[in-house]
Amino acid sequence: MEGFININKPSGITSYDVIRFIKKTFHPKEKIGHTGTLDPLASGVLVICIGRATKRAHLFLGMEKEYITTMELGKSTDTDDIDGNVIRTGPVDKITTEDVQKAILGFKGDIEQVPPVVSALKLKGEKLYNLYRKGNPVILEARKINIKEIEILNIEIPYVTIRVICGRGTYMRALCRDIGEKLGCGATQSKLLRTRVGNFKVEDGIPLEELKKRSLESCLLHENFGQK
Repeated sequence: MEGFININKPSGITSYDVIRFIKKTFHPKEKIGHTGTLDPLASGVLVICIGRATKRAHLFLGMEKEYITTMELGKSTDTDDIDGNVIRTGPVDKITTEDVQKAILGFKGDIEQVPPVVSALKLKGEKLYNLYRKGNPVILEARKINIKEIEILNIEIPYVTIRVICGRGTYMRALCRDIGEKLGCGATQSKLLRTRVGNFKVEDGIPLEELKKRSLESCLLHENFGQK
């Protein structure tokens, strides 16, 4: 048995919780992995690899991804999302819709981004979130990323919702943080939905409760998915 499963991950659980759920429900003998971590806060597309398909998991890292994210202006946290501790606040009463629009649209194209201090990135073999928990946070250097599209969906200050199509290595939490910094008030991510990874779309994803009603084999996709 081998192939990919497009899971519509719910918010509130880790990516590995999804793998654990599949193992507990189906007891497969084959190796299982995922193609890119989604934070517990996030929901949406999580591609699971079964069997020999795990050897192709790395191909998904370079695929185009699409997100819808909501940020809360005026609040900064240590994790860059609402699951973290508030480290500072800033006034938003003088920020206008025009200010927000101008700030957000300035992030389109090739930009520099510093990854969050709490993430699954590794430094000398250890994940950053483990270093943070040990009291040894690491600030990484900025990396070049590409924001192919950025669209403002809704502005109801202090909340702003945007749709983003981006390339490899982009953190939506960090994007929200940087937009808040540009506005001078700070911002933290309050919601995140991954709507697409390559050709895998959220509307085609299987919720975990639905997965329990099916056989694992019936959920497998065998196509040679490429970059959209």
